[in-house]
Amino acid sequence: MTQTTTDRPAGRASGAVVPVLAFAGIVVAVMQTLLVPVIKDLPQLLDTAPSNATWVLTSTLLSGAVATPIMGRLGDLYGKRRMLILSLSVMVVGALVSALTSDLLLMITGRTLQGFAMGAIPLGIGLMRDMLPREKLGSAMALMSSSIGVGGGLALPAAALVAQHSNWHALFYGAAGLGALAIVLTLLVVPESPMRAEGSFDLPGALGLSAGLVLFLLPITKGSDWGWASGITLGLFAASAVVLVLWGVMELRVKAPLVDLRTTARPAVLFTNLASIMVGVSFYVVSLVLPQLLQLPTSTGYGLGQSMVVAGLLVAPLGLTMMFTAPVYARLSAKYGPKVTLILGLLIIAIGYGAGLGLMSAAWQSLVISVLLGAGIGLAYSSLPALIVGAVPASETGAANGLNTLMRSIGTSVSSAVIGMVLANTAHTVGGVEIPTMHGFRVSFLIATAAVAVGLVLALFLPGRRPSEKPQLRAGSEEDAALGRAEQVLRGFRGRVLAADGAPVARARVTLIDRRGRQAGATLSAEDGGYALTVPAQGSYVVAVRASGHEPLASSATHAGDDRPVDLDLSLPGETVSA
Repeated sequence: MTQTTTDRPAGRASGAVVPVLAFAGIVVAVMQTLLVPVIKDLPQLLDTAPSNATWVLTSTLLSGAVATPIMGRLGDLYGKRRMLILSLSVMVVGALVSALTSDLLLMITGRTLQGFAMGAIPLGIGLMRDMLPREKLGSAMALMSSSIGVGGGLALPAAALVAQHSNWHALFYGAAGLGALAIVLTLLVVPESPMRAEGSFDLPGALGLSAGLVLFLLPITKGSDWGWASGITLGLFAASAVVLVLWGVMELRVKAPLVDLRTTARPAVLFTNLASIMVGVSFYVVSLVLPQLLQLPTSTGYGLGQSMVVAGLLVAPLGLTMMFTAPVYARLSAKYGPKVTLILGLLIIAIGYGAGLGLMSAAWQSLVISVLLGAGIGLAYSSLPALIVGAVPASETGAANGLNTLMRSIGTSVSSAVIGMVLANTAHTVGGVEIPTMHGFRVSFLIATAAVAVGLVLALFLPGRRPSEKPQLRAGSEEDAALGRAEQVLRGFRGRVLAADGAPVARARVTLIDRRGRQAGATLSAEDGGYALTVPAQGSYVVAVRASGHEPLASSATHAGDDRPVDLDLSLPGETVSA
């Protein structure tokens, strides 16, 4: 996929870009957790059965899972800022629909539209990659990635306060207002990215992925209601497997697929995505367990008897700590690399859940657990986009981060379903009401610890390289080409190697020669012809290209020495005549 430079922003991005994009991510997360304080009251508020009321939450989850990779790909094709504004606009419309109704079907429609905004997270990360210099990129992506937890943590006490003292529809008016503010700030502050992927939108791929995800997530979210061994649950899982396999076969044959499965299969991308599922599981367990434990009456013998608002305030440090770990992550990652920070984050999460098994007898202990888990989850979440960005071409940043966000969503979905089943199966009935037990809470924490252990094993398989060690790229291996693509946001030249007819040329040797005639770097072009070379200093260079079956090319180029890449496509003059 080629990268063009239409809609190039004038000058550098302003210092307000990162806070504005992070605010958009927080708004999306607020929308997700908006109804958590009133979950138990939804059947009465909507005048429906509890099993029907859960669709108000399930619909948001499903639409968010479908939207993330699709909006990421649309952003790569048509502009990430444009798609970010579209995502937020759909969310605002959905919030207003929900604010104006108490009808179940209309509420589900509104919540489905709100879930569409989940695409804002990968779009924001993609915009940061395209616009920010290297030294600012790590902490910026960390803040954007952790905004999901930040927004969720801050929304709990705020939503509880509104729900306790006002009409619950006010929650949606507030979400709509925040979304509108995010749109205005984005229009005023965030420039459009110049990066574009060539090709058309893969509509069959989008429909296939959407169908496969819905068929997979539906039985996960509803399995405890339908029964895990029921025909409908098992049938949907089987149908999902068939659809996703067929979708994968189709994507491998499409010239411009929605998701590049060959890129996804690279160890750096594959193990990062699998670890993301485990981080998603661990994040959601604490969000489900602590608020319930805090609000249960002390008459149960283990409940902590706190109000809805106080419970929200005690869990809020989970999100606040995630926000404060973003700059810490940037320093750690600069020194040791994102793989090490991911492993460190997972270890802290494991310590948090391990300590939590013995710290459930006082409200202040919940505060300690929230801070520990927030620090670990913040480090882990912050590492994920850096690992993805370092392993894919710039033209695929949106789609790749969309897929990574989807993996986290799958993790939270699995967590929600499994923990819900555990708490339901271990509950005891008091006065006709099912009450979660301490045994159920502890089993939930053990499940989270097991997920973190799996995540640690997966993280150990990630390729590691300290970012301070800038390698001298050598032609001759796929690893070199991957390293070249990982440096696309750094100071240097980037572009595509093209044949005379405009077709991309893969595995062409691209060599950078300085003014003294010495080799300053080299790499191989990727399957889409893309290459990237880092320059050691400002000045004039010669970029030479050799490819089998083509005449060689040497092109003069100058770099100003700043941290902005220079786009330089290299068109080979013609094919050689074979004897």
